[in-house]
Amino acid sequence: MPRLTEARTVRQVDKMPLRVILADDHQIVRQGIRTLVERQGVQVVAETGDGLTLIEQVRQHLPDLAIVDVSMPGLNGIDATRQMLAAVPTMAVVLLTMHDEELHVSAALRAGVRGYVLKTQAADELMDAIRTVSTGGTYLSPKVSRMVVSAYVSGADTAADPLTARERIVLQLVAEGRTTKDIAGTLNLTVKTAESHRARLMEKLDIHDTAGLVRYAIRRGVITP
Repeated sequence: MPRLTEARTVRQVDKMPLRVILADDHQIVRQGIRTLVERQGVQVVAETGDGLTLIEQVRQHLPDLAIVDVSMPGLNGIDATRQMLAAVPTMAVVLLTMHDEELHVSAALRAGVRGYVLKTQAADELMDAIRTVSTGGTYLSPKVSRMVVSAYVSGADTAADPLTARERIVLQLVAEGRTTKDIAGTLNLTVKTAESHRARLMEKLDIHDTAGLVRYAIRRGVITP
């Protein structure tokens, strides 16, 4: 396949393989992706099933690229992308996901994602995306690309998220059913600070119960029902 050969040739110029991190909460999916990309000369330096561990791995390994699912516990793929690019601005991110809703696509592009590939597509499409983003380009699955063009032509625009990065993390953890003590431990905060974050979150959104936060998180694509 000529395109895959191009992808390998790009990295062979400096004799360095493309260094990639995989993040998906389904181990069997990660294994399949790993097998696919390693056959094309890509080096998988780490893999994980949750977003918070992904951030730690990115800071440790400084990869060229991350292949990330949108729906992950702890920190979803879109919010993880913001943090990864803040830590390593030169890396590229490809989202590999089942989500084809405009809300997710729009948020992903705003976060800095350079590749958006649907899991319903053939494996060759993921390799095309890797080749494209590793040389500075942007790759969208055809269905996603049509959606983006349609939204642009119609002038549609998704309302900006009013929450900060930390507030979105707290929102996701609350929506996942974590207790305040759990949230404090996960984010290395005191229980009092975690309670304060949760209270400010509710005040900002004018939502005053956990069920309401869960519904908001689902609407905004922070978690998947």
